Amino acid sequence: MAIFLKDPAAVIDYAIDWQSAYLAGATIIDSRWQVAPDVPGGLAIVVAAEAAGRSVATLAGGQRGRSYRLTNSVTLSDGRSDERSLDVRVEDR
Repeated sequence: MAIFLKDPAAVIDYAIDWQSAYLAGATIIDSRWQVAPDVPGGLAIVVAAEAAGRSVATLAGGQRGRSYRLTNSVTLSDGRSDERSLDVRVEDR
């Protein structure tokens, strides 16, 4: 699994492309994002959206030198569900 680097001052989008994975005609009917650990001053989800088979989370903040796991859980129109995680490390860039 890749580790994505984020500057603590950056406000930037991270996305998961579910369309390329396996949607095959299904659509995303529910998409939820979670950051772990969820700590004061940590990485924060500012905006979450879904469009055209992609789930997008706009992230802000985070503590320098700390790693976070960003997880997206989706439910599809055909009843299937799945989740994907990204590891984000906050460093000055």
